Amino acid sequence: MVKTKTTVEQEPGDGKIVVRGARTHNLKNIDVSIPRNRLIVISGPSGSGKSSLAFDTIFAEGQRRYVESLSAYARQFLNKMQKPDVDEITGLSPAISIDQKSASRNPRSTVATITEIYDYLRILYARVGQPYCLDVDVPIERLS
Repeated sequence: MVKTKTTVEQEPGDGKIVVRGARTHNLKNIDVSIPRNRLIVISGPSGSGKSSLAFDTIFAEGQRRYVESLSAYARQFLNKMQKPDVDEITGLSPAISIDQKSASRNPRSTVATITEIYDYLRILYARVGQPYCLDVDVPIERLS
């Protein structure tokens, strides 16, 4: 019997997050390739490792890498983050996570309000955006 090992090639900009050898909590050395810039659903029965993969492996590594990119001065105020039990993760960007337990009970809450980025987006759009008059389709000049 010949045993072959398949490898997943990951080139920069190839559009995938590739996880190899994930063993966090109840994950059993799994390999997975997840498309980037898409809405991805991880589903399965209770105890199958959905949260272990999404939160405790992929998100934890993205957050750990982000914290490592900060200056030594900034890192001194943050807790040291442990590397998840995984062989390799490629194609991963800094990430945020919204746990369903932390979501507000307000039915009008959005991702922007829960993550507190809403006010920054308002300022960004107000400063960078160019408003147009809807009647004559010309740019509106700033008065102040």
